[in-house]
Amino acid sequence: MPNNQITSLHSPHVERVKALLGSRGKKIRATEKEFIADGIQSVREVLAPSFDAAPTLIALYVTEKGFEKLEQEIPSDIVASAPIVHVSDEVMTAMADTESPQGILALCKFTEITLYKIKQRQAKKIAYFWEIQDPGNSGTVIRTAEALGFDAVVFSTNSVDAYSPKTVRATVGALWHIPVVQGVGLEELMEFAEANEFFTIALAGDGSGSILDLPKNDKSILIFGNEARGLPEISGVKARVAIPMTGRSESLNVASAAAIAMFEVGIR
Repeated sequence: MPNNQITSLHSPHVERVKALLGSRGKKIRATEKEFIADGIQSVREVLAPSFDAAPTLIALYVTEKGFEKLEQEIPSDIVASAPIVHVSDEVMTAMADTESPQGILALCKFTEITLYKIKQRQAKKIAYFWEIQDPGNSGTVIRTAEALGFDAVVFSTNSVDAYSPKTVRATVGALWHIPVVQGVGLEELMEFAEANEFFTIALAGDGSGSILDLPKNDKSILIFGNEARGLPEISGVKARVAIPMTGRSESLNVASAAAIAMFEVGIR
């Protein structure tokens, strides 16, 4: 056991982490600009971000087994420079929001990313999600956008918190490799698109054409709707299209639809 291991369940560290993961976590995360990432897969990316505005690491809480896992999977020089805080198994259990914690929790700090910052980065492929509600879906679309070469993910107002525990877990570390913008209304998005010459594509079940028939554009914004309500009519959108389906299903899960559309627009 390390001499400096935290063993008290009343430690301020425990309270800080629990507050970010608890029922009031969304408000606290928004105010403090802090959030939690758990598990070795996420922490591997926490320790190796790939863009300048990526979330930064404040503290890395590890149990003895968690520290052994770190040493096995992360280069020793990176581990040595990380702000590691050793905790007991009991403290980790009290901190974590999963039934079987891996013994590794990262306390991270994020900065607000705006459309202006996206413009500065010369983004060409953007995925926008209107009032997406499911944290699993939101994390998956962030992961997919990063994997398929998109430059940013943008969430509308009234969308799920991108830094909620379930969303962060579902990104599997992609948060450290693609900018995420929150709180952008449709009107603001369309003004941004018009001013910066983006071709806007709304994906909707009632779309009048197929995404397969769209011309290739150097700069595109894909727009996806709410899981239950889809997308409203959008003034000024260049194309409102659907994904062609030959089966009996009437619709696709938003994360599945996003994967297909982002592949079509971003890679093919």
